[in-house]
Amino acid sequence: MAIAIRKPLEIQMLRVSNKLVAQTLQHLKTFIQPGMSLKEINQMGEEYIYANDGRPAFKGLYGFPSGVCTSLNSVVIHGVPDDTKVKDGDILGLDIGVEIDGWYGDAAITIGIGDISTKDQELIDCSRDVLYEAIELIKPGMRFKELTLILQEAILNRGFTPLLGFCGHGIGKKPHEEPEIPNYLVGNNPKQGPKIKNGMVFCLEPMICQKSGKAEILDDKWSVVSEDGLRSSHYEHTVAVINNKAEILSEL
Repeated sequence: MAIAIRKPLEIQMLRVSNKLVAQTLQHLKTFIQPGMSLKEINQMGEEYIYANDGRPAFKGLYGFPSGVCTSLNSVVIHGVPDDTKVKDGDILGLDIGVEIDGWYGDAAITIGIGDISTKDQELIDCSRDVLYEAIELIKPGMRFKELTLILQEAILNRGFTPLLGFCGHGIGKKPHEEPEIPNYLVGNNPKQGPKIKNGMVFCLEPMICQKSGKAEILDDKWSVVSEDGLRSSHYEHTVAVINNKAEILSEL
């Protein structure tokens, strides 16, 4: 399937849904406190999205039960909200999708609850900083595999490792479209595969593990952890390639 080239009006529609993603993440970041349950956090996110004329895109997607992925501590991605209460020293990944008028937005952050350890802050900084550094380097003509190599090397240079088996993706009229964009190089040649072009819209999402990138899925059939059992971090933005550079759509 070909990678979509979006018209300016289509990118404007994607701006709308991604703006609400960014607003919802900021809302949650502002109001989450120790003692709140993951279900309460999810409810707060869903209610905010509905109140602003959006639809929580993850709710029901492939059978996922909630509108917010709440990935606590060792859970890298796809954490299912439950009655677990966050406490001081935890780190929490929040991944949100929004659909408005048939167009999708998607972004994620990892936040500290209260005072967190230096190591956990380094984890969070890695996923965030690697994301922004990669976005700055995007330009038309670059191959997506070159972008994945940039992500991989940046993660490894910070002493961490990317989660294997999961990836960033295209986005538009569906929440997940072509291409797949891992945070690690598949094969040995980054000069292969499709090239980035003006008008493409896609999500980059560094998923950071400490020692092993091998993924395991917990009994809830959703929550993804590293086999090392250590804490992890995840950041994501939706970007559009406009006028020969990447512009972040999912940022206030």
